[in-house]
Amino acid sequence: MNKLYIGNLPDSISSADLEKVFADCQIPLGGPVLLKTGYAFVDCPDESWAMKAIENLSGKVELHGKRIEVEHSVPKKQRSCKLQIRNIPPHLQWEVLDGVLAQYGVVEACEQVNTDSETAVVNVTYASREQARQAVLKLNGYQLENHALRVSYIPDDQSVQGTDNGRRGGFGARGAPRQGSPGAGPVSPLKSQHADIPLRLLVPTQYVGAIIGKEGATIRNITKQTQSKIDVHRKENAGAAEKAISIHSTPEGCSAACRMILEIMHKEAKDTKTAEEVPLKILAHNNFVGRLIGKEGRNLKKVEQDTQTKVTISPLQELTLYNPERTITVKASIDACCKAECEIMKKVREAYENDIAAMNLQSHLIPGLNLAALGLFPCSSGAVPPLPNNMASTPLYSSYTTPEQETVHVFIPAQAVGAIIGKKGQHIKQLSRFAGASIKIAPPEDSDPKVRMVIITGPPEAQFKAQGRIYGKLKEENFFGPKEEVKLETHIKVAASAAGRVIGKGGKTVNELQNLTAAEVVVPRDQTPDENEQVVVKIIGHFYASQMAQRKIREILTQVKQQQQKGQSSQPQSRRK
Repeated sequence: MNKLYIGNLPDSISSADLEKVFADCQIPLGGPVLLKTGYAFVDCPDESWAMKAIENLSGKVELHGKRIEVEHSVPKKQRSCKLQIRNIPPHLQWEVLDGVLAQYGVVEACEQVNTDSETAVVNVTYASREQARQAVLKLNGYQLENHALRVSYIPDDQSVQGTDNGRRGGFGARGAPRQGSPGAGPVSPLKSQHADIPLRLLVPTQYVGAIIGKEGATIRNITKQTQSKIDVHRKENAGAAEKAISIHSTPEGCSAACRMILEIMHKEAKDTKTAEEVPLKILAHNNFVGRLIGKEGRNLKKVEQDTQTKVTISPLQELTLYNPERTITVKASIDACCKAECEIMKKVREAYENDIAAMNLQSHLIPGLNLAALGLFPCSSGAVPPLPNNMASTPLYSSYTTPEQETVHVFIPAQAVGAIIGKKGQHIKQLSRFAGASIKIAPPEDSDPKVRMVIITGPPEAQFKAQGRIYGKLKEENFFGPKEEVKLETHIKVAASAAGRVIGKGGKTVNELQNLTAAEVVVPRDQTPDENEQVVVKIIGHFYASQMAQRKIREILTQVKQQQQKGQSSQPQSRRK
């Protein structure tokens, strides 16, 4: 993707004029300029230079009275479903961008690209060529918070260097969490994934020099002693009061490096008399923070009590497109701060591993589901790992058959209905288009309801998308407190004849479900089947717990259905005998 198309050129332009434009911006060319009437093609040395040319020249440089357009050169045969969208406002909420993209079709993937520009860049894959074509036509020049979007095709068969593995990476204002090299081998099994969650620290810029040391001597010493890889993101966000540091190692290695960095900062503060107190600041993806806090803040209180520290967490309002991380500030002595770091990161890693297990189950049960593209899981840990060997059985939904439509009832706080519907129904329409599901709000059952029922109808992947966005919206709009995890009650209907299989002998199956998924699963025994001979199974839990429980229950129902069909098909044969 090093070849660029340059459009909107005046007829009087020469190759030398274009070469001078690139030279003025200090962007090297990888070959001669191929000049045509009104447009031209150039080669850049690599993708990073090509991206720099697009960001610095397109729509910004004027030649003979015309502003030139610069974008990736993609032959018509390769113009498929993949687009690059540039000049996105840096503080734009993902919810807004998703709504805009969903107007033109089903978005299968949306990956943020790491660039040096102040605005954001994403690569988007639509479900069909026609949807991508419509998006190019309608989104080019689309005004979003006083930013005119720029859209161009990129080849489907090439991956963009610098693209984050997944969607919402924690890069940008605070520097990029390390993603691993593109040529790295397969991700190791789940049990050895600790190093995939780096310890991310936020340190005062004034202490960065002391942490690095003369010619990098101090940071090399820390790396050597702790057997870790340390990235100091000193170039990002020039002029910022704080810089991010990413430490990649075992939990013990991360903690040892953290202690050494804290000791350096305390010594530097004392020697320079710049601060009386230097707190430990840990960056953690927002997806994990709810479980770190715990119900009614119990987990966080226990950490404070056990380590004799004061721990505060930055508010949700500070999250942006570029920054999905929250700052966990720990105040105490060095020893106490280090103890708190161990406890905090232990909770973060547990949350990560639980989510990975849930996501692996999703990818196992729904072939082709692009989990990383749904925006429901942080990317700071790299790509979603492959399915563990003990789960590699035959998937329930064959990729050659149409997924079965499912209906799920999700109960949300009554006061949140307006946020889910949006102004003039815009949000619920966008959500429906994004997920590919039917989403309706049921009428209230009484005059003063505490909860309202959202009816979602669609295949498994659509359910995952729609429910995930509803959970996220409720958290984003503060319908759950900053120290409270979003837990919703979900109902799915099952055939009355299959309810016993969900419960199991003596409640064994339902108990196993609860232990496996961390969700509360209830099959009321006194239910009267409805007109379709169905009863309700209640599931209560956070998003991944609920999703895993739903999929496992669907798996049981599928097995029951298959056994019934097998029994019916064998009956005519026995009669012939």
